[in-house]
Amino acid sequence: MSCELVERDLDAYLDRELDAEVSSAVREHVRTCAACRRQLAQRETLSRLVQRAPYYSAPDRLRARVLAQSTRSTAVRRVLTWAAAAVLVLSVGAGMTVWRPASNRGDAIADEVVNSHVRSLMANHLFDVQSTDLHTVKPWFLGKLDFSPPVVDLASNGFPLVGGRLDYVGGRPVAALVYQRQTHTINVFVSPEGDHPSDRDFVLTVRGFNLRHWIHNGMSFWAVSDLNGVELGEFAKVLQAA
Repeated sequence: MSCELVERDLDAYLDRELDAEVSSAVREHVRTCAACRRQLAQRETLSRLVQRAPYYSAPDRLRARVLAQSTRSTAVRRVLTWAAAAVLVLSVGAGMTVWRPASNRGDAIADEVVNSHVRSLMANHLFDVQSTDLHTVKPWFLGKLDFSPPVVDLASNGFPLVGGRLDYVGGRPVAALVYQRQTHTINVFVSPEGDHPSDRDFVLTVRGFNLRHWIHNGMSFWAVSDLNGVELGEFAKVLQAA
């Protein structure tokens, strides 16, 4: 089965809508193809994110206005459903920052980090440079940032580097390094320490995502993923050691 056919059938595969033969073919292809495995992981993450999003009913004022202009019919019910879905989409598209107010500077940056992580998965824009070779990823940032982010590959520890991109956190461009842990994506946002001041390390859970923050050699690191807290802590430990 080709990558094009697998990509076409991934949503149906996740929803278990494929027959046994096609489902088996997709599963076998994903097992041996790293690129399609990443695509599947991204869609699984997005699916979990949507499932965690709250459902908003249409406001009573909107309901009254619609019902005043028409009888209760299938068309009216569709309008009300569309309105509720629109509120949900707007909330998700805005990064859902209203769910958790930031109590201080560190929490504000944590919210931005989670928003950037979610956007990268929803927009399917994890990579500006996609490679497992640190000698390809690190030089790509030259001339694009006013600092040189440290780039290491942790494949031997079970956290392979898979690429990087430019992102925007705390009012300035940052380096985003992308790592993989089985089907889980880990974004690591790197910037000079002075840009995002913090006097402590962070171990946080924000909207279901786990975060780790630390300072090392004048650089600020934020690691975020839906990976469980224990494994993300292990990742942060081996990255700091490297």
